Amino acid sequence: MKNVTDRTSNPFGMSPPCAHECGGTGDESGRRAVFGYGDANADFHVVGDHPGVHGGGETGIPFTGSLAGERLQPVLNEVGLLGDAYSDDPTVADLFLSYRHMCCLPEGRTPTDREYADLEPFFDSELRAISAHVLLPVGERATRYVLGTYAAREALLDAENGGGADSTDDPDGGQREDRMATLHADHVPGRGFLVVPIREPSEWDDGDGERLAASLADLLASDYRQTADLGRFLAEHDTYEVR
Repeated sequence: MKNVTDRTSNPFGMSPPCAHECGGTGDESGRRAVFGYGDANADFHVVGDHPGVHGGGETGIPFTGSLAGERLQPVLNEVGLLGDAYSDDPTVADLFLSYRHMCCLPEGRTPTDREYADLEPFFDSELRAISAHVLLPVGERATRYVLGTYAAREALLDAENGGGADSTDDPDGGQREDRMATLHADHVPGRGFLVVPIREPSEWDDGDGERLAASLADLLASDYRQTADLGRFLAEHDTYEVR
């Protein structure tokens, strides 16, 4: 089933309870959120964290005006999911981009657990409406949420689950970061979705961009769609594939 909409930004008219303007004092746009952007029928859905870390407060488009966007957009362009190597108004192809927490917050601070929870219904509704086959969470917070909610694989980020030779006991999250470095660009089967975790772009080492590009290129060349054939339930025995 295809969505019928020509809206690229906020295609489903989400109205989250955002209290703070994105640009702060002097911003005349009145923008309070960075809504989902792209193809509402996309097979690939990039899931970021929030505008304060991944950008878009000035443009209203996820992964713009930020180091994360400067590093991630060229990779998406290389594999054909974006029409521009970097743009504040990118042309998308079979791609949707959104944030787990779309509201802007003062000075770009990190949302609290309660603030994440308040917007979860909006995020989840949009993600399921897009119904992409491949989810690409960016950074540890988005990856942990996506793996836990849509793949039941959150344990992949936990310290006790095989840190390997590169793991550390850094109390400030070194071991967790090693997990993201290990999971970066991997293909993780989920519940109706394939998850490709992306390490926080500001933390990328040499080769991380190339590794992600190669992973996505391999995926695009494969049969990545998550479907089931229900044709066996039809009297005519026709093929009837659903998500």
